[in-house]
Amino acid sequence: QVQLVESGGGLVQAGGSLRPSCAASGRTFSSYVMGWFRQAPGEEREFVAAISRSGGSTSYTDSVKGRFTISRDNAKNTVYLQMNSLKPEDTAVYYCAAGVSVAHVREGYGIDYWGQGTQVTVSS
Repeated sequence: QVQLVESGGGLVQAGGSLRPSCAASGRTFSSYVMGWFRQAPGEEREFVAAISRSGGSTSYTDSVKGRFTISRDNAKNTVYLQMNSLKPEDTAVYYCAAGVSVAHVREGYGIDYWGQGTQVTVSS
């Protein structure tokens, strides 16, 4: 069993930065591909970014490429999402997820665990 706990969301002005993190319990963190998803009010949950077990491979949705960076520290059982040049349309609850492959996580399936989410609000 793996528990995922996000933190680091908040309120920021457009153009600003945030770095949410997701801490995982258990000793199997490095065996999972990790991902970030987001859900805005009235919208479906969407894929944001994913990172391979070693951290050597990443994938992003087009709308965040060049602005967001996913990273992980397997020694700390933590995955991060560095978000720069934030826009009001990035406002959402951000969830981390643990899955079986980058391709599966990107498509939103093969996900074994979800976090509870952290709110990110970008004001204009």
